[in-house]
Amino acid sequence: MSDKLPPRLLLDPAGFLALGFGSGFVPVGPGTAGTLAAVPLYLLLQPLHPGLYIGLVCLLFLVGIPICSRVTHLLDVHDHPGIVWDEIVGYLVTMAFAPAGWVWVVTGFVLFRIFDIAKPWPIRWCDRQVSGGFGIMLDDLLAGVFAAVVLQLLIYFS
Repeated sequence: MSDKLPPRLLLDPAGFLALGFGSGFVPVGPGTAGTLAAVPLYLLLQPLHPGLYIGLVCLLFLVGIPICSRVTHLLDVHDHPGIVWDEIVGYLVTMAFAPAGWVWVVTGFVLFRIFDIAKPWPIRWCDRQVSGGFGIMLDDLLAGVFAAVVLQLLIYFS
């Protein structure tokens, strides 16, 4: 199948989620669009108790594995750029324990995109060596952890 996404995928619940509620259809920078789609979800989850927040993010990660696997199978392309559920979860990981405020929302967004795009070791290794839905989710989970550590350092030293 070509890299063009068929709009009918939005009718499939797995497709709707994997394609970031439609944000994965953005022709330039779908990963950035997917991360942007995560911001309202973060704002909805942000007031939750930290334990509940982390539990939900873990659930979203685990649900993402079969979702991403299904859509890669339907598209017959490994980790199509339009699959952005991993970016959504990665951003939510970044924002765990972040204080309220737009400065932190934006800073977390920028940090996550930097780590997701640059893919320093071991993120790049996981991206290349771990396949399937788990591989798609894992590299963004790691990018989120790296970004979260930097964000927490910025919070601490600010």
